[in-house]
Amino acid sequence: MHHNFDGVSLSNSVATPGELVVLTPVYNDWSAVRLLLPLLDAELARQRLKARVVLIDDASFEPRPERLLSDLDAITEIRVLTLRRNLGHQRALAVGLSYVQERIPCEAVVVMDADGEDNPSDVPRLVAEMAAHEGRTIVFAQRIRRSEGFIFTFLYHLYRLAHRVLTGIPVQVGNFSIVPSALLDRLVVVSDLWNHYAAAVFHSRLPFTMIPTPRGRRLAGRSSMNLVSLVGHGLSAIAVFADRVGVRVLIASIIALLTTLLVVGVALGQWALTGKAPPVWLPVVAGVALLVVVQAAAAASLFVLHVLFTRAASTFIPARDYRFFIHSDELVAGRAGALV
Repeated sequence: MHHNFDGVSLSNSVATPGELVVLTPVYNDWSAVRLLLPLLDAELARQRLKARVVLIDDASFEPRPERLLSDLDAITEIRVLTLRRNLGHQRALAVGLSYVQERIPCEAVVVMDADGEDNPSDVPRLVAEMAAHEGRTIVFAQRIRRSEGFIFTFLYHLYRLAHRVLTGIPVQVGNFSIVPSALLDRLVVVSDLWNHYAAAVFHSRLPFTMIPTPRGRRLAGRSSMNLVSLVGHGLSAIAVFADRVGVRVLIASIIALLTTLLVVGVALGQWALTGKAPPVWLPVVAGVALLVVVQAAAAASLFVLHVLFTRAASTFIPARDYRFFIHSDELVAGRAGALV
């Protein structure tokens, strides 16, 4: 079954009560997907869980294999949602989550990567933790160990440090998570979802918890993540907290200004008491320091006001606008396991 999208209409799906949807963005990673799906099917079957898989094809240029999974057991169907253009991992997730919320009734949505670094054996753990919270909490996989190389790990830790300093929030999770249907309905109207999935959850104050999970190794192929995309990904997460970043910079600028004034005042007072003339460099240094901190405080104030003003303007809402980016919706494997 194949549906073309012109921003007009979509077809609804009917899901079994209690069924999960596994949402996975894919960009040319079809070899890893073919290895991931049997592992996921086996883990779900072992725990007697049922799930439908939605693959978000982020405008891949490599051809999709004719058959992604030979035999279905716990996975009841596989659907490929192809995007009109490459949006990137986070925005592909926003489109996929909005699509599932509107078109596929389910108990919860499992968000995971297609490369295998999100271990399928952890999916039942996410489901169990969600059930323990009676379906009222988003559950993230908390990373306790990473498997990337030294350079990537070093840059990742720098990003975590910058994120903590600028936002006050530690980075502990990625995309791997499970979202109960009741909270999915609230998440897809959060504009921040268009920038960064996990940051949108935190910023919107939706309830969440974490369970520790080690990050797995890539099943096949090479990651498309490079230095540029890593920096862009980090900045997207920080941008979600732009108001918080602006306020923290403003407070730091005010503290720096008061500290500079205090140091200059103490220095001038000391030379006044001793009767000695201050060094010739003191006025220059003090003037430059005051100019810098005053400009920083002014820039931070304007930035905060801009962020607060733009919040009142019309913005991108995933649940409303996601259809513009969908090219096709194709059911590639049905409940009997045959190609459709």
